[in-house]
Amino acid sequence: MTKGSDLLVAALEHEGVDRIFGVPGEENLDVVESLRNSKIELVLTRHEQAAAFMAATHGRLTGRPGVCISTLGPGALNFSTGAAYAHLGAMPMLMITGQKAIMTSRQARFQIVDVVASMKPLTKMSRQIVSAASIPTLVRDAFRVAMEERPGPVLLELPEDIAGDEVETVPMVPIHPIEIPVAHRAALDRAAEMILAAKRPLIMLAAAASRPRSTFGLAGFVRRTGIPFFTTQMGKGTVPGGTNLYMGTAALSERDYVHEAIDQADLIIAIGHDTVEKPPFIMGPKGPQVIHVGYSPATVEQVYFPHSEVVGDVGPSLELLADRLEGKLPNAKALLPLRDGILGRISDRNTENRWPVTRQRLVHDVRQVIPENGIVALDNGMYKIWFARNYRTYVANTLLLDNALATMGAGLPSAMMAAMLYPDRRVMAICGDGGFMMNSQELETAVRLKLNLVVLILNDGAYGMIRWKQAVDTFPDFGLTFDNPDFVRYAESYGAKGSRVTSVDGLVPAMEAAFKGGGAHLVDVAIDYSENTRVLVDELRNRKLGVEPN
Repeated sequence: MTKGSDLLVAALEHEGVDRIFGVPGEENLDVVESLRNSKIELVLTRHEQAAAFMAATHGRLTGRPGVCISTLGPGALNFSTGAAYAHLGAMPMLMITGQKAIMTSRQARFQIVDVVASMKPLTKMSRQIVSAASIPTLVRDAFRVAMEERPGPVLLELPEDIAGDEVETVPMVPIHPIEIPVAHRAALDRAAEMILAAKRPLIMLAAAASRPRSTFGLAGFVRRTGIPFFTTQMGKGTVPGGTNLYMGTAALSERDYVHEAIDQADLIIAIGHDTVEKPPFIMGPKGPQVIHVGYSPATVEQVYFPHSEVVGDVGPSLELLADRLEGKLPNAKALLPLRDGILGRISDRNTENRWPVTRQRLVHDVRQVIPENGIVALDNGMYKIWFARNYRTYVANTLLLDNALATMGAGLPSAMMAAMLYPDRRVMAICGDGGFMMNSQELETAVRLKLNLVVLILNDGAYGMIRWKQAVDTFPDFGLTFDNPDFVRYAESYGAKGSRVTSVDGLVPAMEAAFKGGGAHLVDVAIDYSENTRVLVDELRNRKLGVEPN
């Protein structure tokens, strides 16, 4: 005879799970005991939201679901933001939540909410386990659903009496590969015909191109066709940004310098575009033709309605498409002469010695201390736009940002997950002071796990992005400022190290020292928001009007 909780843990081991993140409750105690006797590490976090962010980032980086656990009611509902983060970001994740016994009701309705129903809009599958014997089947199905295109979160609710119930041993369900067919020959021929006829083609690499299985074939397609490319925010790094065909990143929806190429293109090959991302460009009746290349058919929106689709396994499909194009595109590089001007304007003033540090200088200096395979995890704030625009990536998934749910509070847990998966790489979390405080308690988790991690806090004493938007929209400055703790002493109170940058020339040395010192290290730096208006509003408005910047 085997307990339901033992079957659950055995099924997770069968799926290759090595860590579970979360905050268990009394309804999970059978599962906790089963984990104690397993090879799976229970990573105790200080809040369920952080556990969900870590599990989702595991899915994003590995392609296999990360697993998180919580109790019923309040603990389970704390997963909801992480579930939405994984759902919009297409990150495979399994949430396991507890529940009161379902065969009896000795505690009546205490703490009980319908978690399964509440999670249905945020997951690909949300199920309550009502029989211990069904656990191996449900776990196998949950992993399959989470990993199939489009990837995302799933939830299994395990009531405490089912977890403790003893049944005859049930065999594990065999794992079978998930294969995706390549695109149909007619679709490939149609797309090839459009590309061959294009005078000014352009490639866009987007969110789905960043899937671990996707990056194969992308660089080959760009190289074989010779067509210049730009990326969306979540598509950065899928083809090395150092190549001489990289035109920039669409951090804004229109009017930015990279849109000079987008606006002149007569055909855009959109690889892996997912309309959950803030639009990288807005389609209109007079715009370019668009070919959608993706695992799934395009989601047609007001701003995105492709003229042709190549649906199938992206890498192999692109190889077949390149076979039809290689050596036959005399106009492939028609837009490439715009490249130097675009990249030159974006890097303008990136070594300026102003204090507090400007956004351009911040991105420039961070790039100096992060190796090509180093990972930067961004929280959400105004700095995300600057890193999307200015930070050059050379390896896929080395700039972790969220341009889908765009939630605050995810930067530190995401960086922690990256540091656990890649302990030999440099990993940095970059957080505004507002976003950092939403999950700052996880510094204790990072210290307890002995992670090597640098946390860069951009300190302006406000919810800076909304305050800036308030000013741009000519509202009075109201309601968005706050006081911060002494971040250096705050970090030290958790057992982490802390340091403060007091001059622009001190930023690189402070970050280098933090990495070389090892462990969890917080670096506090004041930030200057004044460039936001000059560069992202005034300069781009003047460019549209044909006025040259000063």
